[in-house]
Amino acid sequence: MSKPILDVLARQRAVPPPVWLMRQAGRYLPEYRALRQKAGSFLDLVFTPELAAEVTLQPVRRFGFDAAILFSDILVIPHALGQKLEFVEGEGPRLEPLADRHALQRLASNIDQTVLAPVYETVRRVKLALPANVALIGFCGAPWTVATYMIAGRGTPDQEPARTFAYRDAETFAQLIDRLVVSSVDYLAGQLAAGADAVQIFDTWAGILPPEEFARWSIAPTRRITDALRRRMPGAKVIGFPRGAGTNLARYVDETNIDAVGLDWTVSPGYVRERIRIPVQGNLDPLALLAGGEVLDRSVDAVLTAFAGGPLIFNLGHGILPQTPIAHVEQMLKRVRGWNE
Repeated sequence: MSKPILDVLARQRAVPPPVWLMRQAGRYLPEYRALRQKAGSFLDLVFTPELAAEVTLQPVRRFGFDAAILFSDILVIPHALGQKLEFVEGEGPRLEPLADRHALQRLASNIDQTVLAPVYETVRRVKLALPANVALIGFCGAPWTVATYMIAGRGTPDQEPARTFAYRDAETFAQLIDRLVVSSVDYLAGQLAAGADAVQIFDTWAGILPPEEFARWSIAPTRRITDALRRRMPGAKVIGFPRGAGTNLARYVDETNIDAVGLDWTVSPGYVRERIRIPVQGNLDPLALLAGGEVLDRSVDAVLTAFAGGPLIFNLGHGILPQTPIAHVEQMLKRVRGWNE
């Protein structure tokens, strides 16, 4: 049985398009909140395969999405490199900041695969449980985005600590990026070997970089990952998501060798139709999904009208918001699945 998302990644058009949502396994689902409370800490949930597999499967069972997205976090890579990581309730991740080149020397040269072994076991469990036509998507954070958290020790509004570090000591910053490229390849290859059908590289903070820095810290590392991953895992399918790329999007697509590109909600449909020649994913505004009603219907129709003429994976332009009503997800799915040009 074919998997619609893999068909689209092979540049085949589907009507209606297949659909999944970024962060579809998360706090908007009551079954997730119940399991999260049972698990204790967030990292315990991520690194307990039985629980992480259940979280990954919950939205597929409830909504019949065309893909499951592995339940994990982009910061498991620095954790596996030896950087102390914790999740503070109500505040998010906290890492021991990398303030200078001496701090970088405290990191391991390669990820500790024993730390990540539970993630691979989660992939294996989910793969066995999924319907034959549902794809399993693994992921990692892009080196630039992961580095921003590693340097600041937390998320910041404009990622000033990492941007300043990269300007002041580009040589050391490049060493960190190199380490993250190698680690990302190892991690993604592990997920694919365990059964993932495709992987996505999340570059959540790509859009804050000026063009030259975008090319250096977003495009170039992503291309190195895709090339190295395909040497190790021939035929590997890779989705890139450079949030906020704007007019840098076409260059990102042209130079990273990805199979499909995720679109945030700010991108111009005309620009995409004119410049992008690979399958696209997105770009519904998560706030439109939160709002529901007529605005959601109009927003869904706008995405379908703009992009369903070519290979499209319907998705959000970023992650689903925790306060999103389940009824709005159902409304969106009904609209997408009823699409008939």
